[in-house]
Amino acid sequence: MNLLAFSIGGFMFFIGLEYLVSRRTGKNYFQFAESIANLNIGIAERLLDIFVTGLFYFFFDFIYRNFALWHFKPTWYTWFLLFLATDFVWYWYHRLAHEVNILWAAHVVHHQSEDFNYTVSARITVFQAAFRSLFWAVLPLMGFSPAMITSLLLVHGLYPFFIHTQTIGKLGILEYFMVTPSHHRVHHSSNEKYLDKNYGDVLIIWDKMFGTFTKEEDAEPCVYGLTTPLKSHSFLWQQFHFMLELGTAFKRATSWKGRWKVLFGKPDDIDPNIRPQLELIWLRQRGPQEQTKGQRIYVVLQTGLSIILLFLTTLFEHYIPAGLSVFIVLFIIVSLMNSGAILEQKKWFFYLEYSRMLLLAIAFLFYVPHLYVFMSVLLFVGLLTFYFSRIRAYFHRWLFQ
Repeated sequence: MNLLAFSIGGFMFFIGLEYLVSRRTGKNYFQFAESIANLNIGIAERLLDIFVTGLFYFFFDFIYRNFALWHFKPTWYTWFLLFLATDFVWYWYHRLAHEVNILWAAHVVHHQSEDFNYTVSARITVFQAAFRSLFWAVLPLMGFSPAMITSLLLVHGLYPFFIHTQTIGKLGILEYFMVTPSHHRVHHSSNEKYLDKNYGDVLIIWDKMFGTFTKEEDAEPCVYGLTTPLKSHSFLWQQFHFMLELGTAFKRATSWKGRWKVLFGKPDDIDPNIRPQLELIWLRQRGPQEQTKGQRIYVVLQTGLSIILLFLTTLFEHYIPAGLSVFIVLFIIVSLMNSGAILEQKKWFFYLEYSRMLLLAIAFLFYVPHLYVFMSVLLFVGLLTFYFSRIRAYFHRWLFQ
């Protein structure tokens, strides 16, 4: 079994603990819609990582076997050197991800939330994981084995989770050489004074060496999110809005130099009027809406089910047939889209509900080949289709009142 699945439970424990601490101290660090949106992004990334992490390992292995300049043996000093190299490469990946549009398109999702808590650490996409692996490819080229790299990345990847919080203040002497929650709050801020600072992952020394370090100051509280707020909790919009902006800017560019600048220039170079134009086409927003009690209950149940399925899929990934894995992935992705649609109060969300039910029905037909199951599934789908309008109207009344 893949014991990494239990890290999901660990993350949820600390998220719950942070929530209780913030409530006990009278602080409002969690907004319902923001937290759900953050978790949805993380569920999707962790789910897809089950299938692509192995590809990253073989990618490192191919480079190590064919192009490695040296071959380091695992000793205490080579592990320490690997740690420094990993953190150094991360600094430059992270910095370039803020300065180069095509990289920012993958990384922007991590900075969209207007909250700052442990749920924000989940806002990573599989695109960002792929770009990071391209940067980390220098490690096997240097001569570190894929086993060493993968082991260190698992540990190295845990630390950033704990710096996404407002419940921990400054940490004394650690502030001089470690990335602390205080440093990372600055990094996630949209204040002009704090923009594009503190890129480090574990060590803050790289920022101090390369001039990108700034302290958090009590006189200027951090304001989180993008400089232009996203104003949407749509799962797909959060994932792809900047890619659409790049595509639009690329199409409008009148020269190859201009197109090159779109892809490899800075985010500030993209026309800020493009996003509002795309929002009119894709979002059709009605303005901010308060979530009803029914919506909150239903979205929490859906999110909880997605987390449980993610845990089980991760734990038993080597036992689940490939076809069934596809059904589970599709079911979870549609569920995440559905949660986003409900948070946005989109009346068409029930078509996603219907799609989820059809996925369940098809999965039963494939993997429980029994006559009674076949007849039951046909009856279920028939009734669901026949009473589609009535069931949809009931859901609309319950969720949107």
